[in-house]
Amino acid sequence: MVRLKQPLHVINERFGDAAWGLRRLHLLMEKQRNRGQDGAGIATVKFDMPPGESFFRRLRTTKRNALERIFDSATRDLEVLRRTPLDWENESQLKSRCEFLGEVYMGHLRYGTHSGRGVANCHPLLRKDNTASRNLAVAGNFNMTNSHQLFEQLVEYGLHPVGDSDTQVILERLGYFLDLEHRQLRNAMGPGSFLGLEGRDLADAISQDIDLVRVLQRASEGWDGGYLFSGLLGNGDVFVCRDPSGIRPGFWIETDEVFAVASERPPLSTVFNISPDDVHQVPPGHVLVMKKNGTLTIERFTDPMPERQCTFERIYFSRGNDPDIYRERKQLGKHLAGRVLDMIDWDVKSAVFSFVPNTAETSYLGLVQEAQRLIRARQIDEVWEHIQQGTAQREELQELQMRQVRAERVAHKDQRLRTFITHDAARRDLVMHIYDIVRDIVTPEDTLVMIDDSIVRGTTLRESIITILGRLNPARIIIVSSAPPICYPDCYGIDMSQLDRFIAFQAAVALVEETGQQDLLEEIEADCEAQADLPPERMKNHVSRLYAPFSQEQIESKIAELVRPKDSDWTGQLDVVYQSIEGLRKAMPAFRGDWYFTGDFPTPGGLRVLNRAYLNWRRGLDQRAY
Repeated sequence: MVRLKQPLHVINERFGDAAWGLRRLHLLMEKQRNRGQDGAGIATVKFDMPPGESFFRRLRTTKRNALERIFDSATRDLEVLRRTPLDWENESQLKSRCEFLGEVYMGHLRYGTHSGRGVANCHPLLRKDNTASRNLAVAGNFNMTNSHQLFEQLVEYGLHPVGDSDTQVILERLGYFLDLEHRQLRNAMGPGSFLGLEGRDLADAISQDIDLVRVLQRASEGWDGGYLFSGLLGNGDVFVCRDPSGIRPGFWIETDEVFAVASERPPLSTVFNISPDDVHQVPPGHVLVMKKNGTLTIERFTDPMPERQCTFERIYFSRGNDPDIYRERKQLGKHLAGRVLDMIDWDVKSAVFSFVPNTAETSYLGLVQEAQRLIRARQIDEVWEHIQQGTAQREELQELQMRQVRAERVAHKDQRLRTFITHDAARRDLVMHIYDIVRDIVTPEDTLVMIDDSIVRGTTLRESIITILGRLNPARIIIVSSAPPICYPDCYGIDMSQLDRFIAFQAAVALVEETGQQDLLEEIEADCEAQADLPPERMKNHVSRLYAPFSQEQIESKIAELVRPKDSDWTGQLDVVYQSIEGLRKAMPAFRGDWYFTGDFPTPGGLRVLNRAYLNWRRGLDQRAY
């Protein structure tokens, strides 16, 4: 979101561009492409437009190159600002000639999960009305675990909502309580009240006095999920709210010219050229409200909960140029170095360290640097021992000095290839060629250590990476995950809700069957069925019993078997190594959102999702668990 704090003529004076705010929005969205490529949308509010002129505009698309299409269209008529003298005495006329020239801008990049792929599912969603302050646009990153129950509440209110997606339900719920706010203010100020206002005077008074904190307090009752979303009212009021556990990230800045919000810190820092220290987090459970008059308030709108900020955001989803995320990802690699060195018997002379995909580069740096530090420490001990024994030889010391980690870039991802082809055989062929390899770096005597940021489903490993790396013919490949194994669903925004898709779950099931414990699967199913109708607050995590009999090393060994390609000519040894929970917590101690690794969900609704996910798997239902 970009909300200008100065009139357009002042913005034009300071930056030489009346559309400076729109172009800042474009840059923010460009720098957050990692958050979704399935569609894009923007909305604009224009202040003080006369009756008959549009004050609210929206544009969305789910076509390829969505961001380029959106801003090509939005900026097309801005040429008029350069071709003709600007009459700032008639600012509303300028805004009417330029469709997306305004004071408030909101944009969203769609990351589709289980909902439809059409433009109707693309944010911002809009609720229209011919009263400016009743117009509402909403966009955000979130999932609600109880959207069905919230939908039923809307029906109980007497509404007839169309669509039961999370966003539609939230939009209708906010709209309902926004209408209630209007009715109460009308009763307090309108005919028959002490003020006795009517017509335009009443509409203006209501618009000024709308309490968006109160609207959020009422609307959010019963919400169970992770969320960060923003809203625009047609009168120019804006708000941004974040879930009370702080699951989804959000950041904001305020300068003399602008109030701006984004999902990540670096885009705000870069686009507005300010220090990262001047970018603030949206506090969990709080709403930021900026009224049309420019006053900013930050207030709590819901009861506090223990903070459980999403670690998967830090490991993989967010861009790695945030200073804190960069350090955390290096720490993740660092905590794996000792175990990897033990696996190769500290023989770095016969090992090549590399990474895949590109997002794993930072943890790779941490792994290599720590491995080199540990090697040096061992060298110092060996040299000191030789000196004490009086057996130090120049040749031996030279050999020790030359012992260092062989760090190479073995795999390169072809950024132009996209695996969107739906035909399975064609997709497999494309996946096989999405990585290029550098030959003659790895020898048949070498161990190839490849670090990945996370191994979730194992599909890309099996269908692409291991087959391609096998062409180098190393004696051994060790795939290292900077994240722990994902064992449980995520239902708070990074949508991973189907248990049978997780390679760690597949490995645990295979081990249960191999060890003759098949009854355990039925026992867990019976216990999940027995609590299916309980309130989520009374549910237990029965699925954890599936993993309890096995160590992480056993799970890793079975995963290595499952991801090995059946049709590969490579016959070397394959190992898979995951980060430990302890290593994760040491790397990012301030972030405790690890439910997909541990089963410790931040809200009661997570257990209900887990329960359904297990029952869906047992019943062969390939569907979302919430």
